[in-house]
Amino acid sequence: MTIQQNTDGVVERKVAADREDEFVVFHIGLRINALWKIHRWLPIFLVAPRMVRELVSEPESGLLGSRTIVGPGIRNVGFVQYWDSFEDLREYARDSDRLHFPTWQEYYEDGTKEDAAVGIWHETYLVDPDEYETVYNNMPPFGLAAGETTEIIPAADQHNTAAGRLGRTDGSDSPLETSGEE
Repeated sequence: MTIQQNTDGVVERKVAADREDEFVVFHIGLRINALWKIHRWLPIFLVAPRMVRELVSEPESGLLGSRTIVGPGIRNVGFVQYWDSFEDLREYARDSDRLHFPTWQEYYEDGTKEDAAVGIWHETYLVDPDEYETVYNNMPPFGLAAGETTEIIPAADQHNTAAGRLGRTDGSDSPLETSGEE
């Protein structure tokens, strides 16, 4: 089914992302622990968006989508990413011809031995195709739904509620009487 978007790219209805295969949700970021040590955190701060642009420019990279997150405060910056597979994510991380690996190597060889001016973190979640649910209402394709290998479907019938989208109800369990949508 083709879902129509308006001229701004907004899907003017309630929809969900539908994906047949496992995927990866990857959170990665940095925390500035010593604001005055700009020489320590600025290089990492500046290379991170370049890594995302590198991935986006290569559709075969396996990156389905990436969103920048900031906060709380100016000390924390990160990305929520959706990947086609853990193997794609791992391959990018270890590829010495791409931006991540030399940055990773430099951080550990030069940075952490000197001080703790900047911290880095990541979390990787492998998601089975029957163990997630999404909903988007009056949104352009976003998050998992923005991935080229993800189908956008109407959030109706069984897909009307979170429990329905997870296969736990038939979707008729909405607590909202007026619209029947969750």
